[in-house]
Amino acid sequence: MSGGVDSSVAAALELDAGHEVTGCTMRLWGGASDTGCCSVADVDDARRVAQQLGIDHFVFNFGDDFDAAVVRPYVAAHAVGRTPNPCVECNRSVKFDRLLHRAQALGFDALATGHHARVAHLDGRWRLRRGIDQAKDQSYVLHMLGQRQLARVRFPVGELDKAEVRRRAAALGLRTAAKPDSQDVCFITSTAGRASFLGDRTPLTEGRVVDLDGVEVGRVPAVQLVTVGQRRGLGLAGGAEARYALAVDVASARVTVGQLDDLRTTEVGLAAMAWVDRPVAGPVLVQASAHGLARPATFDVEAALVRFAEPVIRVAPGQSVVLYRGDEVLGGGMATAAPRGGGPQ
Repeated sequence: MSGGVDSSVAAALELDAGHEVTGCTMRLWGGASDTGCCSVADVDDARRVAQQLGIDHFVFNFGDDFDAAVVRPYVAAHAVGRTPNPCVECNRSVKFDRLLHRAQALGFDALATGHHARVAHLDGRWRLRRGIDQAKDQSYVLHMLGQRQLARVRFPVGELDKAEVRRRAAALGLRTAAKPDSQDVCFITSTAGRASFLGDRTPLTEGRVVDLDGVEVGRVPAVQLVTVGQRRGLGLAGGAEARYALAVDVASARVTVGQLDDLRTTEVGLAAMAWVDRPVAGPVLVQASAHGLARPATFDVEAALVRFAEPVIRVAPGQSVVLYRGDEVLGGGMATAAPRGGGPQ
């Protein structure tokens, strides 16, 4: 129970289904937090909802796990010019690994969360599908779940749209019924921001901004903070045609920029592949951001390479790239640097 409306209703739905339910909240981040699911207020909301539902509530301190598996890799990725997805890593290493093991050790049969996704069991195999509410679907950040995890997880609100989730919460009088959704990285405050967080933990290097001919056209205060695809904050002269970050080279303190057409590519290489079931090759739909569109493509398993049917905006190295067939998640991986023919390295 994260302290949000989705996990609150998930707990209520599991009770309605006749299960014995215990609420649990992870305390992950000991530093400043004013958003996401790590603040003191969120833990308090989860505890009070558990009281309203009449269920026990545990708080598990997984701060060391969170620091090792999420925060430190987040900093390390930026230090070499990648753009990580900390929510994916939290799900991979903490929520559906550390917490799932804790639930099993305590004798619980399953772990239910408030994610908008669905689990199905067909032909003896577990399947992961998009949530019914396409606007709130969270299957992208769950693509790393395999057969072992899916056998022990439940997503009760995946069959409901968000309006219905809020309606049910209001009908039950839950304090989270009108609570806004969390959007930002939970361990970075809205006041200090990413630059301050990273600057306290890794050296930030001023860098040159160059065009495709290598001519310097601007400067940035920290190359580690630039993301492929970024348009603003590149130190470029005003009034010129819009240019975008095409590549970030921390070692040489250089950001290469170009026009929108230069940012397009038809390929993205993947690393650290995870499959829901077995590796899948051939025609797929590919989604490269949490709420982006799924684009037609083919996947080459041996080369770990996605080839899009039409040019797309380049995926920033470090971002998750997820493969689908229809509404079913097949698996996914982490975008690597631009492949051959895909633009500047």
